[in-house]
Amino acid sequence: MSLEATLQSAAEAGHLLPSSLENIQALLAASENPVYRASIEELANGSQWAELNDRFFQALKFGTGGLRGRTIGKVVTTAERGSAPADQRPDHPCVGTNAMNFYNVGRATRGLVAYAKAYRAAAGLTGKPSLVFAHDTRHFSPEFAKRCAQIATENGADVYLFDGCRATPVMSFAVRHLRADAGVMLTASHNPGHDNGYKVNYSDGAGIVEPHATGIIKEVNAIADEAYTPLPADEQGKLTIIGSEIDNAYLQRVETMMLQPELLKNEKAKELKIVFTALHGTGGVMVPGLLKKLGFNYLTVPEQDIQDGRFPTVKSPNPENASALQMAVDLANKEGADIIIGTDPDCDRMGVGVRNAAGEMVLLTGNQTGSLMGWYRLKTMFDLGILNEANKDHAVFLKTLVTSPMQDTIAAKFGVLCVNTLTGFKWISAKLAKYEAALPAEILVKYRDLPAAESRAARLQHSKFLVFGGEESYGYMGDDFSRDKDGNAAVVMFAELAAYAASRDLTVAGLLDEVYGDVGYFLEVNQSKLFEGATGAAKIAALADSYGANPPAEVDGSAVIKVRDFRRDEIFDEEGEVLAKEKMLFVDLADGRSFAVRPSGTEPKIKYYMFARQVPAAGKKLGSEELAAVKTKVSASLESMWAWLEKDIDARLA
Repeated sequence: MSLEATLQSAAEAGHLLPSSLENIQALLAASENPVYRASIEELANGSQWAELNDRFFQALKFGTGGLRGRTIGKVVTTAERGSAPADQRPDHPCVGTNAMNFYNVGRATRGLVAYAKAYRAAAGLTGKPSLVFAHDTRHFSPEFAKRCAQIATENGADVYLFDGCRATPVMSFAVRHLRADAGVMLTASHNPGHDNGYKVNYSDGAGIVEPHATGIIKEVNAIADEAYTPLPADEQGKLTIIGSEIDNAYLQRVETMMLQPELLKNEKAKELKIVFTALHGTGGVMVPGLLKKLGFNYLTVPEQDIQDGRFPTVKSPNPENASALQMAVDLANKEGADIIIGTDPDCDRMGVGVRNAAGEMVLLTGNQTGSLMGWYRLKTMFDLGILNEANKDHAVFLKTLVTSPMQDTIAAKFGVLCVNTLTGFKWISAKLAKYEAALPAEILVKYRDLPAAESRAARLQHSKFLVFGGEESYGYMGDDFSRDKDGNAAVVMFAELAAYAASRDLTVAGLLDEVYGDVGYFLEVNQSKLFEGATGAAKIAALADSYGANPPAEVDGSAVIKVRDFRRDEIFDEEGEVLAKEKMLFVDLADGRSFAVRPSGTEPKIKYYMFARQVPAAGKKLGSEELAAVKTKVSASLESMWAWLEKDIDARLA
């Protein structure tokens, strides 16, 4: 039986989804790549219908975050494996319309170039569009970046291509520094090693928002095949390889994230010992050099210094997960280090561990880390006179709605506005674009080239100056020179915070308790449900829809007092701006607890964010014994809430 007949028969028997059959037929018709046909044939002959459905049930959607999907299949075919040993990366990426492969990155790049050309023409701009391409250490990331650069130049765009792997924030900085039209990062951030992605930032260096999002998505999704005719040589773009010049300009700004370099003259701060791990990713490119130049006492995890897309020493290269940081913890215990710091493969996220009162290494959540760094930067800027009563109205603290309300409380205590955005750093960066646009024209034309002190002074006089920005998912920002979350800068900010604690003869955990005592104890617990593949996507959609159609009236014995449906309601932020619609529901309970639920934009998960707090009475503080009791009580309340939510999830899916 021919392949076509086998597939048709499987579809008629209900093994192969109609959309899968249609996408397989379209791919085979559009390409003569022998790996495609051989892989599909092998899977079909082996009755691997679930694998074929996962690979072909849809065309990988180009969304507001770009593309993200498997670049290594659950089942690796003989054609994909090629001559590669079983424990190494296959020779070819996963075949499928729903996979990260040359077919999909090619479509994305052609669509992006088409949009950039159209946007420039509509704006009356002459000349070719220019794009920056960067990549992390993942499987096929370097090959994807080079292929994208070739496609872009052959379709009439000038291209800046990094000479090796770099962090996402460096790509963002390069877009701004080079005045490029857009930048692309080949990365799946903190996802497991089998995934890869294609992340687009526009000319302000930030993740795409409207009108660019819809415009780019429309262009990309209109392209069905991978064949194109290169433009004549004189109409093609120019390829420029970039490296140290951009690195040096970026590092100059990252170094300014340290507010008090003189801290390291203190003997105890100087002795603070740091273990850093790059988890086989791009953090190793710059972080060790930064720590050394700034004078910190550090060591790295040698096995994880090695750039390797297999991420062979971890289950998943996500610094949110304790298992990913275990080797750093082990080294810290062996060497007597005080803190550990880890960054994910594209170095936009940072996870940390600190010693508790018993001397044990404990990991902080993204909320705790962000709250502490935000507190320290606010306190220090007032101590140094950078902020004062006269200019504090021009300072701003930015966070996402699902990030700890402890940060709102801290900002309010210092008299600084805290603005909450939708989930995703692009919304924090959109605020920064607004603040930049508010600067006088004579400053705006040179703004991107201003030294840090002049830039800060301009914003404090004419617009809004970012003190700190962050999200619960381990992403942080301390200034606006890059418009994405920045693991390099976060390492500097956290190392300084730890040095400050040490200078006061405190551990970081002890300092956190001090802040809790002052503002109250806040606890956030994030959980998620994973639903993979074609059937999983349907479950996530149905579950998300059920909350909007049938929100709970009572949760875990407490009445629901407020429901905010971000898909339907008109919701304003603290600056009076209407928030864009998002698939998220926020539920507030009578007892002070709350939770939010939303489908992940980058992983096959639905996410739950749970919040609880207990604050001291007006004019009072939480003493150490009271704080210990409060921690136990608040933690139990969220455990109980999650148990209730899990039962409710099962009921909704049933």
